[in-house]
Amino acid sequence: MVAATTLEQIEAVIEEIRPAVRADGGDVELVGFDPEEGRVELRLVGACHSCPYSLLTLKGGIEHRLRNVLPGVKTVVAV
Repeated sequence: MVAATTLEQIEAVIEEIRPAVRADGGDVELVGFDPEEGRVELRLVGACHSCPYSLLTLKGGIEHRLRNVLPGVKTVVAV
């Protein structure tokens, strides 16, 4: 069981990023977090689902921010 505080912290970071993602017609949803692997699972929706830059947004933006804020996060994957 993942501590609610970790999920809440991940959600808080996503909320900071969300306005920029929504401005481009997309959104991001938290699917889950595996604390043993440090893996955050996200779902990209809307325009982000089929955008050729979605991997850049995921890795260069969201993952970078999450890793800087939460040391337990090692990687972010789209599911």
